[in-house]
Amino acid sequence: MGMKTKVGLGAVVGIAVIAAVSANAGGNGKDGGSGGGKGSSASAEHTPGGTKDAKGPGDAQAAGKKKTALAGDGEYRIGSDMRPGTYRTSGNTDDQCYWERAKDAKGETDSTLANENVTGTGYVTVKASDKIFKSSGCKDWEAVDPAAKGTPARAMDGDGGMYKVGTDIAPGTYRSTGNKDDSCYWERTKDAEHGLDSVIANDNVTGTAVVTISPDDAYFKTSGCGNWKKAA
Repeated sequence: MGMKTKVGLGAVVGIAVIAAVSANAGGNGKDGGSGGGKGSSASAEHTPGGTKDAKGPGDAQAAGKKKTALAGDGEYRIGSDMRPGTYRTSGNTDDQCYWERAKDAKGETDSTLANENVTGTGYVTVKASDKIFKSSGCKDWEAVDPAAKGTPARAMDGDGGMYKVGTDIAPGTYRSTGNKDDSCYWERTKDAEHGLDSVIANDNVTGTAVVTISPDDAYFKTSGCGNWKKAA
């Protein structure tokens, strides 16, 4: 058996939308043309809070009833139907949730700025320069208050999706075990725009995974991994 080499940024096996974004975001989601990879420029999978110790994204911000900003099915004009900003959807299952940021309403491949299939929780930042935001099969979206604080967890569901660093999870070194057949994918990002420039580091892992999440990271994404626990 040959030695496994670490995957470079933007070339993770099975992370289809990373490659798609580099080619004008050809799309990995519903009706997308670049493949059915499990992840994307972001890999966000599984319903959060699947274990006793692992908390899902948004648990720290769940005080009070969530206020729906956007329905999970629809196409929205930026500045008219919705405001620019960061939005979150949670409770999605089986990759049925697909979203897309677009620079126009032509619906062509070159129109796509970023896209993703989401299982579990996903965050996305919609910019003022975007023209259209599309959402299909997702749970309702809520606007994220950038000033909101929480009590960050020290454990997370390895298939829970996307976690906001400092709010959903605490920075530090985490360990995950029991990963099989390169099914575990993790990613550290500097924002929720989901472009190639958003990625700080990523990897596909078999066996045990160890990653240090920096306080300067914005989000951590995890898909197909065993549950993560923060080192003492």
